[in-house]
Amino acid sequence: MRVALVHDWLTGLRGGEKVLECLIELYPEATLFTLLHIPGTTLESIESLPIRTAFTQNLPLVKTHYRWYLPIFPSAIESLNLEGFDLVISSSHCVAKGVRPPTGALHVCYCHTPMRYVWDRFEDYFGTGMTARIVYGPIAARLRRWDVSSAARVDHFIANSNYVAERINRYYDREVDCIIPAPVDTDFFTRSDVSRESYYLVVSALVPYKRIDLAIDAFRDRPERLVIVGSGPSYEKLRARAGTNVEFRGFIPNEELLELYRRCRAVVLPGVEDFGIVPLEAQACGCPVVAFGKGGARDTVRENETGVLFDESTPSALSSAIDKVSSLSFNEESLRAWALGFSREKFRARIREFVRARVERTDL
Repeated sequence: MRVALVHDWLTGLRGGEKVLECLIELYPEATLFTLLHIPGTTLESIESLPIRTAFTQNLPLVKTHYRWYLPIFPSAIESLNLEGFDLVISSSHCVAKGVRPPTGALHVCYCHTPMRYVWDRFEDYFGTGMTARIVYGPIAARLRRWDVSSAARVDHFIANSNYVAERINRYYDREVDCIIPAPVDTDFFTRSDVSRESYYLVVSALVPYKRIDLAIDAFRDRPERLVIVGSGPSYEKLRARAGTNVEFRGFIPNEELLELYRRCRAVVLPGVEDFGIVPLEAQACGCPVVAFGKGGARDTVRENETGVLFDESTPSALSSAIDKVSSLSFNEESLRAWALGFSREKFRARIREFVRARVERTDL
């Protein structure tokens, strides 16, 4: 059985690439299809596969400004030739699920989320001004139509959270076949006996919808430090907004992140996440979480057992949740035991069993 893996683009290392790495461990003989591959930006295990790219690979300035080409991504993903492959597994947060599978092939989509840019987060990416409405509005409308119609090319949807399952149903009018949480490297993110300090930690891309501004505002009148790990286009604006007790660390190696998880009082997740690996990495290190109580956090954080959820997206509500988490006593071994349920091993086992059952049913 010939297996094709389809991923939106290979330009860095985030949650989607960690999912892809586990899929490759399950299907090491697969061929990988993508819109764009920038060598050296992702994992060696990913780059060891045969990689076939779309015509987008050769467009001007694509390596630094590939998001400019969003309007033609549907055409690009449809141009990939998957003839001869029996099983297609797409790892999709943009257009990968719209690939055209060969006649008779089985297409399973692991959906990180329906395309955020054109659905519920259009304003976060394109703004609210006249340019957004006149220029990007019609483009987004066309992409939404394509996103819905191309969902018919998927035989089985897997969602990474209940929140994403609901979005798939709302936008595509499709029921997911299964919810399989994204994998967490619980072998690397582990507890230690070091003492916890009084600072709080945010680990996030610095983009508007992550709501880092909310965390900064919540700490404006608090005595504790807030450490922010991550980079992104909102850095300058957030830095100007922050008080003297907020420290920006930028992008750091995983070894440094591990020590921050092990020593911080709690990790703060101020925005709505489709799934969110950071809270589980923290819990694997015995660290509780303060999270906005919508989205994937409702699947990954157990109220008063592994963290605290807050329901209003306001600085005062977040600050109250921080007060609450600081008053509770958490069992670090219990936090880690919860996170182990999301391990890479369990992810691989769930995917393997799901695909095996569908392949047998299809008689490939």
